[in-house]
Amino acid sequence: MAQKNAALKFVILLGVVSLCADATYEGARSITGAFLGTLGASGTVVGLVAGLGELIGYGLRLVTGYLSDQTRKYWGMTTLGYFINTAAVPLLALAGRWEVAAGLMITERTGKAIRTPPRDVLLSHAAMRVGRGLGFGLHEAMDQIGAVLGPLMVAAMLYLQKGYQGGFAILVIPAVLGLVILLVGQRIYQNPREFEPKALDLKTEGLPQIFWIYLAAIALVAAGYADFPLIAFHFQQASIGSQDQIPLFYALAMGVDAIAALAFGRWFDRIGFTSLTLAVLLSSVFAPFVFLGNSVMALVGMVLWGIGMGAQESIMKAAVTGMVPADKRGSAFGIFNTGYGLAWFGGSALMGILYDQSVNTLVLFSVVIQLVAIPILLLVQRQIHRV
Repeated sequence: MAQKNAALKFVILLGVVSLCADATYEGARSITGAFLGTLGASGTVVGLVAGLGELIGYGLRLVTGYLSDQTRKYWGMTTLGYFINTAAVPLLALAGRWEVAAGLMITERTGKAIRTPPRDVLLSHAAMRVGRGLGFGLHEAMDQIGAVLGPLMVAAMLYLQKGYQGGFAILVIPAVLGLVILLVGQRIYQNPREFEPKALDLKTEGLPQIFWIYLAAIALVAAGYADFPLIAFHFQQASIGSQDQIPLFYALAMGVDAIAALAFGRWFDRIGFTSLTLAVLLSSVFAPFVFLGNSVMALVGMVLWGIGMGAQESIMKAAVTGMVPADKRGSAFGIFNTGYGLAWFGGSALMGILYDQSVNTLVLFSVVIQLVAIPILLLVQRQIHRV
């Protein structure tokens, strides 16, 4: 029981760090799409920048995940990544061209790429003690509290007529706070692997086949998921919300994300993959509400979008933890995130282009490609039950 309580405290500490980090970069992401629009970027540019950031961010995780397993420098890589991830955001206040803003957006994604696989490995050790769904779900819920606070901070600055520059500048506060807490946590919990039950620490050659099938399903979900910068761009172009209201849509989605992460995390520990399939089914229909409706329908769409994000950032990772041994998790998370990112980039780029050509086609693509993932997830579920 003492080990379980200590593991839970570690999950909460990492959750607080992520809360601060998310307040920083999710606060920025709530306005980057609209901000690029004010700097002269088109819908295609917004989609490509968002997708390229995810491509680089997720693709680099293949390298950082492998390096973290080889060097065992999980804490060091996590700290470096968080520094780059959060330091780039306040600098957006100084950007006067969309090219500069795009570069900083990509830098922020690069920092996240460096820290995510080693951070997830650290988290996985504690999650194996307290429950995979609970561990990753609780972390994601705290993560998204920050994702709500950040856009609200930005919205407040816009309301006070401080402009986008003021919105980016205020985010230096959670950025610094998160780094301080991370450094303190590193001193307290120097070897989180001690949390994991020894009996589960198995070694195998390579990654199991079920992991690759699962990755294919999640890649389809990622390809059909519109990034918020494109959604914010649409809200601006379609006059769905005013400049200071758009971040509130994102804050709503992040609040739903937090609740969904906790709920689906608990369900994952109880009913397994059925919870994941249900989450994908619910989130697959966000696009018609977001891109084809009025402000009320857009709110419904953002709720559905938030449910999907909560699942993608919690139980999708919890599933990976149970598929691979501890000594392969850094590489597995890196590969998983790379595949996810490649699919996200392809989908984001295509949806940015489709937006300039036909919003109806964008919506059809988004819904159909996500629904195709469900039969594959059901196949994975059947194979897991046979083991």
